[in-house]
Amino acid sequence: MALRQLDNRTARHVFLDRHGLAETPAGSGNGEDLSALIQRLGFVQVDSINTVARAHDMILYSRRPAFRPAHLKRLYERDRQLFEHWTHDAAVIPMEFYPHWHLKFRRDAEALKSRWKAARRAGYEQQFQEVLTHIRDNGPACSSDVGTDERKGSGGWWDWHPSKTALEYLWRSGVLTVTGRDGFRKRYDLTERVIEAHLCPGAMECDEAATVDWLCNAALDRLGFATSGELAAFWDIATPAEAKAWCAQAVHAGEIETVEVEGADGALRRVFARPGTGIEAPGTLPGRLRVLSPFDPALRDRKRAERLFGFHYRIEVFVPAANRKYGYYVFPLLEGDRLVGRIDMKAARERGKLEVRALWPENGIRWTRDRMRKLEAELNRVRRFAGLEQVGFQDGWLREN
Repeated sequence: MALRQLDNRTARHVFLDRHGLAETPAGSGNGEDLSALIQRLGFVQVDSINTVARAHDMILYSRRPAFRPAHLKRLYERDRQLFEHWTHDAAVIPMEFYPHWHLKFRRDAEALKSRWKAARRAGYEQQFQEVLTHIRDNGPACSSDVGTDERKGSGGWWDWHPSKTALEYLWRSGVLTVTGRDGFRKRYDLTERVIEAHLCPGAMECDEAATVDWLCNAALDRLGFATSGELAAFWDIATPAEAKAWCAQAVHAGEIETVEVEGADGALRRVFARPGTGIEAPGTLPGRLRVLSPFDPALRDRKRAERLFGFHYRIEVFVPAANRKYGYYVFPLLEGDRLVGRIDMKAARERGKLEVRALWPENGIRWTRDRMRKLEAELNRVRRFAGLEQVGFQDGWLREN
């Protein structure tokens, strides 16, 4: 029997809808509205890069132009509606999802000891008790508050002193909780002083099967359609084998079905979806141009973005400048259901200016007068969001791809 097919336009619409990008950006971007948005996305990756604004703030701004960084800080640090932990990277996650991270804590506790044996300096395990005692006696601590007599690292991002590694391990395994950040330095406290007692590890059983069921269901609801591997990768807690077994069981139960999704190149790929996904004809998506964060959840899986949108995107952080086709950190531009280009820009705060260095339209995209008008409107929105006074374009900013 032939499988149901989702044409590429329908697939893009479903995918963008699940990621909060199919409607006109609106809403307060604060309080319950912001909480509901993060619930819809599942999590928001946090990152320190700040060429215009923090990556996580740009993710939320692109969906809620009224959002400001203080709104997320309040929701996270004061209202405790979010907690910080790992999916594929560090992220803020709705607090009601916390019980499902018990499995993550347990698996990280086992995996990191083996993984960090070669990747981290020795001696961090001997610092567990000292770090815990310091926090218990003195309150929340940053990495600079512990291991003050230890040699600091000079070998890059991950060359941590043993007490810093101990903090990270105890956080990843659920013993400590990050309560917020000073600048971009994490503050750690004892989990029992931050998380409500009935949610803490030990207060409830970690039911692996129930957790995997929730993880796969929640991932599929946020992606619209996915392979079993993509379901496993969404939260990065369930294993590929667990997600594959879940899909087989869910298909047998009639909870999901196998469909074929058309890629940007016309190729068909088998994925799983809820029955009826994509049956309704796609509506009209916003025609405005909007800047996305390079860490936007819709683009997190670079291969999927290329299959679905024909958009080949990589952050060229580790590519020598002479070999880069684009700047190392360029922002994708979304118009309707198409990614129409990428822009290299930076906040020159000392001059109060958003400086556009370069823009590369995608192949087949003409940079018309109407598209230029849309770009100028969006850059002025970004400028205001970043607290800048004007937009400037460097000579030769419009490039050929």
